[in-house]
Amino acid sequence: MLLNQTPRASLRIAFASTQQVRHASLMRRPKRPYTFTQLVTLSDGSTFVQRTTSPQPVYRSTKDVRNNPLWNPSSQKLLNVEEDEAGRLKRFRGRFGRGWDAEAAAGAEEVRDGEEALTPEESEESLLDLISNYGNEADAQGEAAGKKEEVKSSGKGKGGQK
Repeated sequence: MLLNQTPRASLRIAFASTQQVRHASLMRRPKRPYTFTQLVTLSDGSTFVQRTTSPQPVYRSTKDVRNNPLWNPSSQKLLNVEEDEAGRLKRFRGRFGRGWDAEAAAGAEEVRDGEEALTPEESEESLLDLISNYGNEADAQGEAAGKKEEVKSSGKGKGGQK
């Protein structure tokens, strides 16, 4: 090998074959589900058509913006309506009574003859007294005090019975 000749040509070939190649990565198109045409019937009988993924051709709404008191708070006919479609209110009243009803709360606030009205602070105190006395009654009956069992040593070192 002469001084003028260098192994550059062979190095170029070696580098050209090991050069990194990057192809474009595959990006899949998003899957869009098929949408069906659906006729929606509101509670007042009005209808409109919409596109949806539900295959049901006709949807009848029982509760919507026309008969819901949250959407129509000024409507007088919706204020006192209690729809017990599944019987849940009846079961609740059977278990817990009617003390939780809105009318009962309004009627309880009225002052009876010869009685003074309780302030909100006094009514909260009476509830707190009721809660605090519940534990005291259990103590008096001996139900709240638990018996502590003696821990037996197994004789195998630290710790109690396992």
